[in-house]
Amino acid sequence: MTDDRDSRLERAAISAAFTDFVPRRDELGDTRAAAVAVAIGGSEYARRMLLTKRLPRMRAHPGQFALPGGRVDPGETIEHACLCELDEELGLVASESDILGRLDDYRTRSGYTITPFIVWIGDTLDTMVPNAGEVDVVYEVDVTELDVDARFVSIAQSDRPVVQWPFRDSLVHAPTGAIVHQFREVVLHRRHTRVADFEQPVFAWR
Repeated sequence: MTDDRDSRLERAAISAAFTDFVPRRDELGDTRAAAVAVAIGGSEYARRMLLTKRLPRMRAHPGQFALPGGRVDPGETIEHACLCELDEELGLVASESDILGRLDDYRTRSGYTITPFIVWIGDTLDTMVPNAGEVDVVYEVDVTELDVDARFVSIAQSDRPVVQWPFRDSLVHAPTGAIVHQFREVVLHRRHTRVADFEQPVFAWR
């Protein structure tokens, strides 16, 4: 009898995927540091990743898909910033021991260097309380929705390909689309695919 349960988003499997993965780090230069959480939780063998959509009235990147996160304040570690933003945006409390891995830094056109962390929230997903002042929608993305090939398109304004992660009836662009694509590659397929050279669409350059 075969076990057809998909365990790739279980804690042990995610940790194992990062055993020999070395994330690329980028000097801040004239950018500001930011951190985001690729938060994984839910019931056993039915884990999901949390994806949000920002409120349309927000000043920065209104209505766009995002991972929980934000800028790093002076004197704050990037890990602490990541966990604080997860709590602030979704009411989910995690500790540094729940950080299972780190993906490549991604430098945005709007002046940030984003560090993504994989954060295990496990069975606490049902305690989530989205912040009505920041979050319009929370999507619980299952493994089949994560395990989708990215699309790459050319634009006249850049010689780098724009990455698009197909999600339901939408396309999620970088930085979020790039981060999710790398998470899928590293965790679901154990491929150390790099994403720093993937471009953002022009509307996200501001």
